[in-house]
Amino acid sequence: MEASSLIATPHQQAAAIILVCITSVTILMNIVFRRMSFRRVDSSNGNQAPLFEDTLRGSLSILSNGYSVLNPAGVKGSIEGYERLFDGARQSVGSISSKESVALREKEYKTMVNSFYDLVTDFYEWGWGQSFHFAPRLKGETFLESIKRAEYFLAAKMGIGKDSTVLDVGCGVGGPLRNIAQFVGGCDITGVTINDYQVKVGNQYCQQKGLGDKCRLIQGDFQTVGDLFEPETFDAAYQIEATCHSPDRTQVFSGVAKSLKKGGVFVGYEWVVLPAYDANNPDHVRIKEGIEVGNGLPTLVSGEDIITALKSSGFVVEEAYDANSGVHSPYEIPWYATLLGSYSLSGFRMTRLGRISTHMLVSTLETLKIAPNGTCKVSALLNATALDLVEGGQKELFTPSFYFKARKI
Repeated sequence: MEASSLIATPHQQAAAIILVCITSVTILMNIVFRRMSFRRVDSSNGNQAPLFEDTLRGSLSILSNGYSVLNPAGVKGSIEGYERLFDGARQSVGSISSKESVALREKEYKTMVNSFYDLVTDFYEWGWGQSFHFAPRLKGETFLESIKRAEYFLAAKMGIGKDSTVLDVGCGVGGPLRNIAQFVGGCDITGVTINDYQVKVGNQYCQQKGLGDKCRLIQGDFQTVGDLFEPETFDAAYQIEATCHSPDRTQVFSGVAKSLKKGGVFVGYEWVVLPAYDANNPDHVRIKEGIEVGNGLPTLVSGEDIITALKSSGFVVEEAYDANSGVHSPYEIPWYATLLGSYSLSGFRMTRLGRISTHMLVSTLETLKIAPNGTCKVSALLNATALDLVEGGQKELFTPSFYFKARKI
């Protein structure tokens, strides 16, 4: 090999300098504004260091750590398969709202949702925490305080205590179930998620909080939740922004009813389009489709559709309303404000600049073949949908917090 072939060209040198600068600036910005709440321990290969404790280690661990169910080489194929279910999204308004497109996602929903959470769970924890949901937020209230208040509100509405048995439908990594269990003094909660990666991670968190004997996550499809347990097993059930992934809510809700004791309460927050949404307005459709493609949804429905599904599933609906109806009240902070973020120690990663800087770091790591191929695409998907969610909230076309309380007949 000639010595000249080992010398980088001016273009290669410039590219290397740019990558180094981007990485350095991004790491510095994230270190200055880092979050310290993400404490998953990677116990694989004898490594006991907390994952995501700092920016560089956290970025290196996204989609590639001891709990990952995706082989690093499989990340690219997984995101590409996911994108095929939303063919035409963000390119042609209305393309994923056709009956054929929605039917395809309903048919392939298990693959769609499982692939989605294989890909985004690390990103969600990295920037959001262990409770994967939004919440109504009062002035003077921190983001995390609002998240816990929304969860405690559901616990109060269920009327549960320390001796209650509770079902969490679509539990993610179990942030809400651990918060609720501690809030009521140690009730027994079983969380169901379709995603095996979340089960592994969530059960470790339960052990870390000393809740291993009271809280557990199991892998299962909530479409058949009624077949996962003996009839009338639970005193109460809840779901938080989870059944928006369902291709048939009546089927899910019927399974929940089967699992509940007679008179048992089912509460939750649903993602819905609001009355201001106009299906004939291309701009409204664009926003709706952007939310769907970025969050693994077959299609968004209305609050009335949720009420109808509950009534068709053996429930009496006692309460149902948008918990974010005061979204633009002078006494509240808009639910989407978190996605706009703040330049504080806890809020920087949620700002647009914070998301861009994380994306730049991930892109650099992928270019250097440190992060799995395809990681950058996942980051871009989530960055784009954050803008859609904000716009949907600002125009009051969408809410992630349509609250309901239903009782089994």
